[in-house]
Amino acid sequence: MMAHPIVHHPFNFSIGPIPLTGFGIAMMAAFGLAHWISQQVLAQRGDDPDIMHDVTFAALVGTIIGAKVYYAILEHSFHALWGRGGFVFWGGFIGSVLLCAAVIHWRKQSFLRIADAAAVGIAAGYAVGRTGCWAVGDDYGRVWNGPLAVAFPEGIPRTTAAIMNSEYHANLPASISPDTIMSVYPTQLLEVVLGLVMFAILWRFRRHMHRSGWLFGLYCVLAGTERFIVEFLRAKSDMVGPVTSAQLVALGVTAAGIVLLMWRRNGTPTLAAA
Repeated sequence: MMAHPIVHHPFNFSIGPIPLTGFGIAMMAAFGLAHWISQQVLAQRGDDPDIMHDVTFAALVGTIIGAKVYYAILEHSFHALWGRGGFVFWGGFIGSVLLCAAVIHWRKQSFLRIADAAAVGIAAGYAVGRTGCWAVGDDYGRVWNGPLAVAFPEGIPRTTAAIMNSEYHANLPASISPDTIMSVYPTQLLEVVLGLVMFAILWRFRRHMHRSGWLFGLYCVLAGTERFIVEFLRAKSDMVGPVTSAQLVALGVTAAGIVLLMWRRNGTPTLAAA
């Protein structure tokens, strides 16, 4: 354990009788930013940006449902559907894509065309959303003693030696008191940085010279690769052999992205693509 790790305290406050958390504020900001950026990209491509009103609402509902269902599956518990925790990114992403696809089909629009614009917004929203994980002290990394290591004495859950051993298989020596607060990788902040990098890349290619869906494919490759790598540093209990369940999903998303990149690659400008 580091002698002087950075000590994290959750960001919570109240407006009158209404309690607010950094996570809730970050989620609202993430969806708002993703909505606005997606509208800007649609407008630049000559599409109707107003469709994002329906798509963003569908994304919000799909994210909540998908994240909770995914979490319940991981926990093998039907009751996990009703708890406050469990907003798992991949579950939310899958639920969001499915419900958005249904809404876009109902609006008689091209899913891949709208997905290209949404991909840019999703990356920006992801970076902002991960600040919420940092604010409340969850989704942190494995035990680490290096520079910028962070201790979460009030995290969800706390980074005590007992919890890191029992829930995250840290294999800390028995000589360490179970109540000792351990320092860990601040993976939430790493994902904020990588989310911004993804956004910068997607924004750079928003006027790509390929068919609709190519940019969404690029997002899938970037997001899948990012999550696969970060999972090696995160404190996780959902191991499937040498990898986590999230890494398996990440590989699937990356593979789907590669297929889209190859399938939708041609010399037709995106503004005229189908």
